[in-house]
Amino acid sequence: MKKVLTIAGSDSGGGAGIQADLKTFQELEVFGMSALTAVTAQNTLGVQAVFPMTPEAVIQQIQSIGEDIGTDALKTGMLFNAEIIKAVSEKINYFHWKNVVVDPVMIAKGGASLLQIEAISALKQYLLPLAMVITPNIPEAEVLTDLSIRTEEDKREAAKRLYDLGVKNVVIKGGHDEDQNESTDLLFDGRNFTTYTSTRVQTKNTHGTGCTFSAAVTAELAKGLPVGEAVSKAKNFIQAAIEDQLEIGQGHGPTNHWAYRKRNERNR
Repeated sequence: MKKVLTIAGSDSGGGAGIQADLKTFQELEVFGMSALTAVTAQNTLGVQAVFPMTPEAVIQQIQSIGEDIGTDALKTGMLFNAEIIKAVSEKINYFHWKNVVVDPVMIAKGGASLLQIEAISALKQYLLPLAMVITPNIPEAEVLTDLSIRTEEDKREAAKRLYDLGVKNVVIKGGHDEDQNESTDLLFDGRNFTTYTSTRVQTKNTHGTGCTFSAAVTAELAKGLPVGEAVSKAKNFIQAAIEDQLEIGQGHGPTNHWAYRKRNERNR
């Protein structure tokens, strides 16, 4: 049994954060664990409040997991501030964990800030050099690279800049592409570029897509898949989750975490 850890915030609405991560881990048949960085009061309409944990609380959760259970891969999501980022980075180093997926969560679907501005430099300095994979969307990649990303060439340049920060593999997601028919994710491993294209689904129910995608990458890395294959499976997982809509809530509804498994069961 492969073990997978998410270090992220809680979404009381269940669509994103550790809730989305643990649902994804379960669907992909890995054992999920969590270290909570913040509690949010949140629903499909937005984030109403954020209550960050202390760095000590985050450290103790990770320490408890590392001392006893261990992990085959981990992902980070909402880390909120520089102190938590430093604490998480120190613990990853302490336990020598290598399969690290960083989802640089900055802004919620409704527009609420989930990462303090002064924490961005800490993210780049402490956490990104530890990352096996980083999975920013286009706005997040723009913040991290100081680039305006409009074209495929812009995406490639941003990927190179993120790689130069010490990340081993960069995935820039295409959900914010200007193409209204397709969404193309770009993977850069330091030498080669690989693209993963899917049909764009016209829907407002995309809450938690970033969390879910990065959690799926993490689960597949834990199983031993190479990065390219892990990204491909995660792309299929999130595409199914978006296409088979749940229609929950009045705003940006969550994705369907069991859609991928149900499809596979039907196709057997």
